[in-house]
Amino acid sequence: MKCLSACLLLLLATPFAALAADAPPRAAAAAPKADPRAELARRIPGSKAEDFRPSPVPGLYELAQGAEIVYVTSDGKYAFAGDLYDLNDDTNLSERRRRDSRLALISGVPEAQMLVFSPKDPKYTITVFTDIDCGYCRKLHGEMAKYNELGIRVRYLFYPRTGPATESWDKAVSVWCSPNRNDSFTRAKRGEMIRAAKCGSSPVERDFELGQEMGLRGTPAILLSNGDMVPGYVAPAALAKRLETLGR
Repeated sequence: MKCLSACLLLLLATPFAALAADAPPRAAAAAPKADPRAELARRIPGSKAEDFRPSPVPGLYELAQGAEIVYVTSDGKYAFAGDLYDLNDDTNLSERRRRDSRLALISGVPEAQMLVFSPKDPKYTITVFTDIDCGYCRKLHGEMAKYNELGIRVRYLFYPRTGPATESWDKAVSVWCSPNRNDSFTRAKRGEMIRAAKCGSSPVERDFELGQEMGLRGTPAILLSNGDMVPGYVAPAALAKRLETLGR
């Protein structure tokens, strides 16, 4: 399922009456009740029945692609994109699902395919999607010593905001393909020219697609250990204080 929003628009653009006309004949009374997820999957291209999870609201199913979530009624007549709250304890159920999705996605990336800047005895680990040419990304990296002093270990993934075949993208590839990646990364963040390089494979495209799955809108984007995504630059002391409240 490449684009949840596009699939949803296709569903909403299709008259429900026409969909109903295509539906199989109503089962006999004695037949077991059909799983509505199968019909929803038939109507939404690229989805499978197991992609739909029952929400806490009866008759409402959750469909997620990465950190993008929509809700669809079991009869396929209505859908909405937005956050679902439990008013008993003011819990954002949609954001809780997004956190789980982000952690699942990031767990599939080996640390060997990240750039890591770590103190000797880290207390906390964050994962940062970064663009080499982004001003606030440069500010964050320029304070790396302060983050490390506070026990914050920083793992970088590439997210060139301008996309493929652009200068920022090529810089990211050159950094990855250089003999000393961390040094080249730091020099590139300072605005220094680094030698253009290409290698057999780089994680830039994978990182970029991962960021899109997580719904990134800009950089830096800081993923915390509990799955929260913090947009933008956060000063070292403020970030350490927030991480301390998480306990890891």
